[in-house]
Amino acid sequence: MIVNIAAYHFVAIADPPALAARLRERAEALQLRGTALVAGEGINLFLAGAAQAIEDVLGELRADPRFADLIVKYSRSRGMPFARLKVKLKREIIAFRRDGASPLRERAPTVSPQTLARWLDAGRDDTGRPVVLLDTRNREEVGYGSFADALTLPIDNFTELPEALAPHREALADATVVSFCTGGIRCEKAALWLRADGMDNLLQLDGGILGYFEQVGGRHYDGRCFVFDERVALDPQLQPLHDAAA
Repeated sequence: MIVNIAAYHFVAIADPPALAARLRERAEALQLRGTALVAGEGINLFLAGAAQAIEDVLGELRADPRFADLIVKYSRSRGMPFARLKVKLKREIIAFRRDGASPLRERAPTVSPQTLARWLDAGRDDTGRPVVLLDTRNREEVGYGSFADALTLPIDNFTELPEALAPHREALADATVVSFCTGGIRCEKAALWLRADGMDNLLQLDGGILGYFEQVGGRHYDGRCFVFDERVALDPQLQPLHDAAA
């Protein structure tokens, strides 16, 4: 059985090339495949391999104080969903191209999966305001599934989100808006920037869809969650749409 992990962490990295080289060396030695992105604002990981190899690389990362609080989302597959290992240096670990969107000093307020599910059960948040879910993913991903009645936008790239959302902002003013994405990284950036831009009724779903699946399951979610590997998409039980035998 292959263990698949998705993890990101925003933290200042003084020497991204050195960290990228160390990650590549350890991942290759442990026969891991997938993608590791390294930037001055942190790391973004999608890795797969044997269970012990995954725990070894995570243990080494968490031994570094910068990554001691790294939160990881797990899933499993029979086959290896990545063809090779790629370690890349980037300007951002998820491209948004907006100043003030990197959560190095603070995070936008979050809502936990359990609390969101309770709000959706009730049809309102704890203050009685209606809840609107904002999907920050692109249209291809949305095609595989999303939260029921979520606001989805006709975008192909995350960088297009602010302009695509602009016509809806007035209508959302009296609601509690919860942004979400696959694992949390995009909604974290979007929520921080949009709140700074005056949308102070916006929260982010902590851990994204995959975190929601882990903690709540499929309640209020229709379909699957697209993932960026050969499994294509995961259902609420974190089972892959496609899973080639090892």
